[in-house]
Amino acid sequence: MILTVCPNPCIDCTLELEKFNVGRLNRIENKIERWAGKALNTAVGVARLGGKVQTTGFMFETGGRRCVQYLANEGVSSKFVWSRGRLRVNYKIIDSRSMMTEINDRGEHVSTEKLNQLLKTVAELSENSEITVISGSLPGGAPDEYYEKLVRSVNKNSKVIVDCEKGKLLYAISAGVYLVKPNLSELEAVNEESYTNLKDMVKGCNKLIDRGAGAVLLSLGKDGAILSTGSETYYCKSGNVAVNSTVGAGDSMLAAVSLALSEGKDLKEVLRCGVAAGTASVTTSGTNLFYKDKYEEIYEKISAIEL
Repeated sequence: MILTVCPNPCIDCTLELEKFNVGRLNRIENKIERWAGKALNTAVGVARLGGKVQTTGFMFETGGRRCVQYLANEGVSSKFVWSRGRLRVNYKIIDSRSMMTEINDRGEHVSTEKLNQLLKTVAELSENSEITVISGSLPGGAPDEYYEKLVRSVNKNSKVIVDCEKGKLLYAISAGVYLVKPNLSELEAVNEESYTNLKDMVKGCNKLIDRGAGAVLLSLGKDGAILSTGSETYYCKSGNVAVNSTVGAGDSMLAAVSLALSEGKDLKEVLRCGVAAGTASVTTSGTNLFYKDKYEEIYEKISAIEL
């Protein structure tokens, strides 16, 4: 069983335009709405690969019921901590050149009582989970150090994977995590350095390992990904595909990585699975995630190498 924890779910609204004109009238050619949040995307990805998965986190009265139904339709069971307010809406504006502008909403305020309730729920659900994925932003009322509390609430027998940004990432690492998944800009931000080649990127990953991360999965977009434990390091290049949308690619990567780890695959194979799912995700339009047939097609065409 894989558990995903989504502290700040949302509705992703993709607006497709011929051309995005700043400060002028824009007419929408296509509009797509989907219930999302990084950990929810990962849960759906695991389910589409045939894995057993459940999800938790905060959920809000306005818009929340339809989100739960969407997850159920995808084969994802859920147990949320419900709170007043509405699901935030994130807008992704894409023009004909595939240039994307993102406008992310803030999450509703969550009370201290609800914050503590989620910690108890994570502790309960992670007892039966080999892998626990905690990812995404935090709602109002939750400081960055709440990520440390979430990690510490996970049952000790469950491997913790975290995908979040700078302050939250450092708090999570301080609590001890099995794996973290920054992208290149996030790694550069947390280490306050710039990297231009694979050798330096590996050194950057090792800095997070020195801080306490068990392993680092560094996503590099169209260039693939690096997976390092400090003693072992692998690289896998993405498949050569037409890119329709990069939304959810990192979450899809984590879905395949989580499932591969739960199945006991070695690190080289784990990376290959992750890159296949991330690559498959960019072939779909809007905020849609990958499908298993495309994942399997790409998986057969790529391989990981040791650095």
